[in-house]
Amino acid sequence: MDRLQSLEVFIAVAEAESFAGGARKSGLSAPSATRGVNALEARLGARLFTRTTRKVRLTEVGQTYLEDARHILAQMQAADDAAKGAATNPVGQLRITCSNEFGRIYVAPILTEFLDTHPGVTADVLMVDRIVNMVEEGFDLAVRIGELPSSGLAAVRVGQVRRIVFGTPGYFEANGRPKTPADLQAHQIVSAAPVSPTTEWRFGHDMQETVRIKPRLTVSSVATAISVAKRSWGLCRVLSYQVGPDLQNGTLETVLEEFEPAPLPIHLVHVEGRRAPAKIRAFIDLAKDRLKATSVLN
Repeated sequence: MDRLQSLEVFIAVAEAESFAGGARKSGLSAPSATRGVNALEARLGARLFTRTTRKVRLTEVGQTYLEDARHILAQMQAADDAAKGAATNPVGQLRITCSNEFGRIYVAPILTEFLDTHPGVTADVLMVDRIVNMVEEGFDLAVRIGELPSSGLAAVRVGQVRRIVFGTPGYFEANGRPKTPADLQAHQIVSAAPVSPTTEWRFGHDMQETVRIKPRLTVSSVATAISVAKRSWGLCRVLSYQVGPDLQNGTLETVLEEFEPAPLPIHLVHVEGRRAPAKIRAFIDLAKDRLKATSVLN
């Protein structure tokens, strides 16, 4: 008999003031109930009951232990109920990690919609331009842009993005358009370090064509690099979603499209697989619908 069952039998016997009555309530034989209580007393090194031929009564130690045992079982039942509820209803804290710009543009609006729909959920989002170890750092879900390495994590593909070179119509009017990747060496470049951490830009579907860039300006913020390029200061390379609306309204234009590398997939990655809590499943369902409906990401 395990410790939990011993507690249940002890409480049943105490309430019935009888080993036979406690055994019936526990679905056990009287000898089994007696052995369970005896084992519990032996483990504790204390007498829980005084026994007579007609009745058993709690000792002083037993009365105190009864209160504690009831409290323990109540807490375990509450924990079970919470776990069952979390499996079927979105509750608890949802921890997400994603890149800064993707989080700002897409995750934040989707997440606030999700929180409005599910008042039992709170959220903590780490927006950082590095790959976070989800298991070690305790995250429920991550947005990954790029090919995924082999792992035990579950992933749902929700779109794709391109690596683009862009500028303003004013810049191109003043400086012309590069026709090949090598032509970039004659242009003024602002480099966004999170997207282009090296001065070697790779082109072509298989990324075999390499051009060494000499940026006039390198910044650690993608938003800042885009802002500088939008003032017709130079050309910049980012991921297509980061300037999607500007491309659609003509504020910015891409060049070298025929030399672009293969698109990068976007995945929602999580640890739990099919047994993921409801909060994760519900967020993935919403995010998948919203992201797949975004033309910039498809």
